[in-house]
Amino acid sequence: MISRVTNSALMRTAQRNLQANLSNMAKLQDQATSQKLISKPSDDPTGTTTAMAVRGEQRATSQYTRNAANGNNWLTTIDASLASVTTIMNRVRDLTVQGANDGSMSPTAKEAIAVELEGLRSDLLKEANSEYLGRSVYAGNSDAGAAFVDVAGVLTYTGTGSAVERRVAGNSTVRVDSDGAAVFGTGATSIFSLVDNIVGDLRAGVNVGSRLTEIDSRMKTVTNQQADVGARQTQILKAQETLVSSATTLENQRSSIEDVDLGKVILELKQAQVNYQASLQVTAGVLQPTLMDFLN
Repeated sequence: MISRVTNSALMRTAQRNLQANLSNMAKLQDQATSQKLISKPSDDPTGTTTAMAVRGEQRATSQYTRNAANGNNWLTTIDASLASVTTIMNRVRDLTVQGANDGSMSPTAKEAIAVELEGLRSDLLKEANSEYLGRSVYAGNSDAGAAFVDVAGVLTYTGTGSAVERRVAGNSTVRVDSDGAAVFGTGATSIFSLVDNIVGDLRAGVNVGSRLTEIDSRMKTVTNQQADVGARQTQILKAQETLVSSATTLENQRSSIEDVDLGKVILELKQAQVNYQASLQVTAGVLQPTLMDFLN
């Protein structure tokens, strides 16, 4: 049996085709305006899922980047502090060598050295209480406000022994503080007590030459701590390089899923507009109204 194609059927088919063309043109217009391939999840469910996963990784990478920057600033503060401590201790050693020369040093000259050493001790205490963003870099997670505090005339270390760490990757953390007890010592074996003992010996007329070994030992400790800080800072810097590379890769992945090629979309939009206009003209020419259309 041969089916008869009526003008109404042709009209409905033409209308569907025109609506499809119009819908495609509207989609391309939205993409050109927003410059996004996906405006809602239903546009591309698989792409939406992938994009969400990539964005999650981007957020994690951004947090790791902030952690690494913060950790690098901590370590930079400690490195500068330890460099100052080394400079101060070199001066302490020079003064101790001078003070050990009993033959040419008068009591007045030794007193002048003792006074300068007291000033250097104050400088050492200032470095020992170095801070970054209001937190001591030598006291771990202590909330005491300072690594070394004066308690009844005795300097007491307030550190908790709990290290401050920053996570710079999913499975990697870096310690960003330094153990003040290891750097400066505590109690009678601290760097402060050493300077106090040298000052006391000078004023008591005791030769301070024997203190040079203690000074060298303490300076070696500071140097070792500075080397350790340098190694951890290198780890941080490498992590930052990796994070920059990861951020670029992830952004490229996200862009390939979500963003449009604007030139391509504009070209497709122009083509869709031409096709739509041509469809209108062809449909208008083919589906001419007849007397039967009015009678129906």
